[in-house]
Amino acid sequence: MYDNVKFEKSSGNVFKDIGFSAAEAEALSFRTRLTFEVFTLLKKSRLRRAKAAKLLAVAPADISKLKNGDDDHFSVACLSDFRDRLKRYMEGDLL
Repeated sequence: MYDNVKFEKSSGNVFKDIGFSAAEAEALSFRTRLTFEVFTLLKKSRLRRAKAAKLLAVAPADISKLKNGDDDHFSVACLSDFRDRLKRYMEGDLL
C-alpha cells in the first residue's frame, strides 16, 4: 500500500524544507522554539490565566493565544521577555 511513497531527508529546519530562504527559515525556527519554550513554562508554572497575564503584563486573552501557539501578536523581544519572566517566576524570584 505504501510502496510508492517517497521520503526526503529533512534539513533539520521544516521552514527551509518548505521553501523559505535560509535567513527566513532560521528566524521562523527560532521564533517557534521560543514560543514553545514560553508555552512549556506556562504549562509547568500552572498559573491561572489571570495571574499569568499579570506576571507577563498582557491581557488574559493573550495568555490563551500563547497557549494555542498564536504568537503573531508578539515580537521576538516580547516572547524573550515572557520566557525570562516565567523562568524567574519558576525559580522563585518573581512571587
